[in-house]
This record gives sequence, structure tokens and C-alpha cells, in this order.
Amino acid sequence: MHSKAANEPFATRYGWLKNGNPTGDPASAPRCGARTRKGSPCRCPAVRGKKRCRMHGGLSTGPRTPEGLARSKQANWKHGRYSAEARQETAHFRELLRECRELEEQMK
Repeated sequence: MHSKAANEPFATRYGWLKNGNPTGDPASAPRCGARTRKGSPCRCPAVRGKKRCRMHGGLSTGPRTPEGLARSKQANWKHGRYSAEARQETAHFRELLRECRELEEQMK
């Protein structure tokens, strides 16, 4: 009782998708590389040309404006121990300490 159309590929049965997009087999699409809260891999298809699905950042373009970049950096800030300013300050203190030791050696 099955019709011949049931055995034909999807594209020949239903034609093309909207806006001229070609049909494809969604089951063969690459999967998202993210992990779910359970620890299992996400089973959603990845956005074309990306490694993540739309829910895990595949559609995100990231911050573009200087204000957005600054907000993004500030949101990910932990403690600043290894920031450029902290490294510069540490180097300055080391230099001062070295100079103090040299002065001490000269005074002896």
C-alpha cells in the first residue's frame, strides 16, 4: 500500500525549500560540539560553517563596539592578579628590590 513517492528522496517528493534553499538530510548535518548540563553532547545541528548550534553560540558574532568589548572583558574578570597592570607593578617592585640590594652591597 506504500506509494512510490515514499521511496523517493525528499527533494524529489517535495521540491525545494523556501527562498531557494536546497533540501538536505538533517540527520547528516554536523552536530554541535557543546556539552549539556548532564554532560552528554548536544544533539542539535551546528550552524553552517560553525562548530556550535544556535543555542550554544553559533549565531553569536561577539561584541563589536569598543564599549561592548570592554563590557565583555570586565564580565570575565576574575581577580586581576595576572593583568598587564599587575605584571608591570610586580616588575617595578622587583627592580626596586634589586636596586636596594645593590645599594646595600655597596654600603658594606
